[in-house]
Amino acid sequence: MFLDDLKNELQDFNNNDFFLGLTLKEKNYNKNYSPAESSNIFNVETSLEKYKKSILILKELGIANFRFSLSWEAILPEGIGFVDQTKIAFYHEVLDYCISNEIEPFVTLFDFNLPLPIEKKGGWLNREIVDWFENYVLICINAFKTKVNYWIVINQSSVFTKSNFFTNKQTLNEKWLNDFLPFLHHTLLCQSVGYKTIKKISQDTQVGSVFPCHFIKPKSFSDKDLKAAERIDAIVNRVFLEPSLGFGYPIKMAPCLKKISKYFLKGDDELLKVDFDFIGLQNFKPEIVEHDLYIPFINARVINQNKNESDLGSSEFENNSDLFYRIIRKYTNYEEIKKIIFFENNSSLLEEMILLHDNQSIKPIQIITFMQQIIKAKNNGGKVDGYFISLNSHTLD
Repeated sequence: MFLDDLKNELQDFNNNDFFLGLTLKEKNYNKNYSPAESSNIFNVETSLEKYKKSILILKELGIANFRFSLSWEAILPEGIGFVDQTKIAFYHEVLDYCISNEIEPFVTLFDFNLPLPIEKKGGWLNREIVDWFENYVLICINAFKTKVNYWIVINQSSVFTKSNFFTNKQTLNEKWLNDFLPFLHHTLLCQSVGYKTIKKISQDTQVGSVFPCHFIKPKSFSDKDLKAAERIDAIVNRVFLEPSLGFGYPIKMAPCLKKISKYFLKGDDELLKVDFDFIGLQNFKPEIVEHDLYIPFINARVINQNKNESDLGSSEFENNSDLFYRIIRKYTNYEEIKKIIFFENNSSLLEEMILLHDNQSIKPIQIITFMQQIIKAKNNGGKVDGYFISLNSHTLD
């Protein structure tokens, strides 16, 4: 059984000085996102018994940290105003069960679940969302502040802002860019306001956000491909992190971002800055990039590396077995980052294999290899402090 093998392997890592946790993912069928994204939001209608089962499995595995998400649309069906106290009570029960089993909850505030009434008002395109989001955060923090020590403000903003459109010339056009820029700016403002709201109420609480982490590699060492890789890195990675660290948007590397200035109000430069206690990383498989004159705005193309499902695992895993180590070294170079926690691994080297194969003999070799890389990086000065194994909930059934 996969879980039995995993439990045995994890025994060698539980004594190390870093967080070991579990993120359980289900399909998020929120009507505002199509196609549905895999998320770590449980449907609020999910029975408490399913949460309890998951928490007990964590305890059995010797994993002391559990990541799950609150739902804005469940707590505030209209986005603002009426608070559904039955949902507040539901989450209290989940948190109480975590605490009674000595499991530390890591709670995400926003994870692809924008209330439909907010969406109809323009959603992230509407500057008022900063106030709406602050109100939602206040409600959650005041409700759960005595039970939650670790908050994640926003999960993977690159997904719902659809920054991957920059690499697709069929979807990339002036209209899309004009929507992306305010979408991005308002999201990062919400992230900052969320952090600062939590700290005002609970100063000792640890607060961070989860950022995309695409490891970008040029197709060749030609000057054109090297610069193309830098532009893609700026668009899919740096643009979400660096404004919060105080560097501003990477306009020099991606000039198409210049127009974002029209969405700035006085004070936004300072408002964007966040002194995160930690940053979370969502790992994706490496992307190979080449120069392409015909891609608008960025003149760079991500090479399609799709494989048959049966090919997942062996060769790809071997080629990228040191991926985590290289990522940790890259992000450790930011002096402003205090510590790094990997919250999900979508590199298709582990979790996707489990999804694609109903095979009880699968061994957790990839998990262990990644964790070995984390320990190696940590021992060499890397700022990494934790790894959350991400599994779909049916894997634990």
